[in-house]
Amino acid sequence: MSNSSLATKEKKSIALTSVVAAIFLTGFKLVIGILTGSLGILSEALHSALDLVAAIITFFAVKFADVPPDEGHNYGHGKIENYSALVETLLLVITCAWIIYEAIRRLITQEVHIEVTVWSFVVIITSIIIDFSRSRALYKVAKKHDSQALEADALHFSTDIWSSAVVLIGLIGVTFNFQYADPIAALIVAMIVLTVSYRLGKRSFDALIDSAPKGLHEMVEDIVKNILEVKQFHDIKVRESGPYKFVDLNIHVDKKMTIDQAHAISHKVEEAINKKIKNVKVMVHTEPEG
Repeated sequence: MSNSSLATKEKKSIALTSVVAAIFLTGFKLVIGILTGSLGILSEALHSALDLVAAIITFFAVKFADVPPDEGHNYGHGKIENYSALVETLLLVITCAWIIYEAIRRLITQEVHIEVTVWSFVVIITSIIIDFSRSRALYKVAKKHDSQALEADALHFSTDIWSSAVVLIGLIGVTFNFQYADPIAALIVAMIVLTVSYRLGKRSFDALIDSAPKGLHEMVEDIVKNILEVKQFHDIKVRESGPYKFVDLNIHVDKKMTIDQAHAISHKVEEAINKKIKNVKVMVHTEPEG
């Protein structure tokens, strides 16, 4: 099995694990939220339901993003990952709108009747434990294969840790007869989720409009300037598509070189960039110096 196939298999495996975990947490939170009437837990259940949708989208995104280029998609299918991350952002924003509306309504109308039981704490603590292990596993694979879809998924679940902790604080407040702790906690959850949504949305949008990935241009410059056979270089252009990065540049070589020698130098540049940067496709245009 090739390295590309192994990478795809590993990404699909961790994405599928995320789907299973999200199904469990969504159901668990929903049942306990309904039984206790806790808006904090119900908002967490809805958040987890959106995480489930996002996890399913991520699973299919990593599955199809690694499909090789074809006649209709000359640069591959990597942007599927960027689209999936953008969809996750939109889902999170919709969730936040409902949470904020319901929390403010409860604060204004004073309709706060919550029954806090031991299960309220069990579901939140369980969620924190599962989200912690899940986000670490996702981040590890995302970093290894430079997958934006998996990184977005990991960011979702690491955010769940903090939002669950906030809900836990709200439940403790209700235990001590501070009934408004729950809707206040829900508002804080919404703010956390909106912050993450902005980060996800900006990065996804930047990739979709072919913004240059931060630091990539400088990395290419540092690599090429250390290749002695390259007399000068210019017109470096960089972009990303899902887990893949694309680099185009012009290099100048000694005009006395044969075509074969100049071609060998362009290959040397490609290999040097590929060695330092993961998942990169390089296009080198070679010109005679002077």
